[in-house]
Amino acid sequence: MHDKSLIIFFHGIGASSAQLMPLANSYQDSLPDARLVVPDAPFRHQYGREWFSIHGDPLAPDRICRARKAFDATVNEIVMREGFEKSLDRVAFVGVSQGAIVSLDAVASGRWQVGALVSFAGLLPPVTVSTESNRTPVLLVHGEDDRTIPAFASSIAAGQLSAAGFQVELELQPTVGHTISSKGADRALTFLQKTLSWKPATSPNVLVA
Repeated sequence: MHDKSLIIFFHGIGASSAQLMPLANSYQDSLPDARLVVPDAPFRHQYGREWFSIHGDPLAPDRICRARKAFDATVNEIVMREGFEKSLDRVAFVGVSQGAIVSLDAVASGRWQVGALVSFAGLLPPVTVSTESNRTPVLLVHGEDDRTIPAFASSIAAGQLSAAGFQVELELQPTVGHTISSKGADRALTFLQKTLSWKPATSPNVLVA
């Protein structure tokens, strides 16, 4: 078992690893035993990188399959390189916008059973939520003034995940748009410190802040 942890950050569409590097760097002092990794999404976008294309039908089966394969390959490479393939309970996903969508899909589908998941301004794709990964505690942070992905998307995700047995914390932030606020970043840091240091209870619970 690892006494250290691995936190993987997933950026939004049209961005790159540079978008989340400041957040990762700000966490390092508070998570001294964590390895923080910020990969670039696998596909090209006109303004940067993307985890999947939003043109046409993003929910087409072949599109979902391609996105999942690319995401899993990215995560597998990092997990193997960092030596956490047998310690996934010490791995956390932190995603923003499109990066949150693919992170939520990875856990909700049962493909990745990791130690924690933080979603900033994300949504849960319309797929069946598996109970395979419901030991993964989830924090959903969303600005109530988000005009890109409405905040109710995280409220819906909280209900769906909770129904499948996940322990979920939901924080809706007034006057915050489609971004990571300083309060949201602090909330996520506290959540990561907590979840990567102890095993949460297995009973489902939704906490609304």
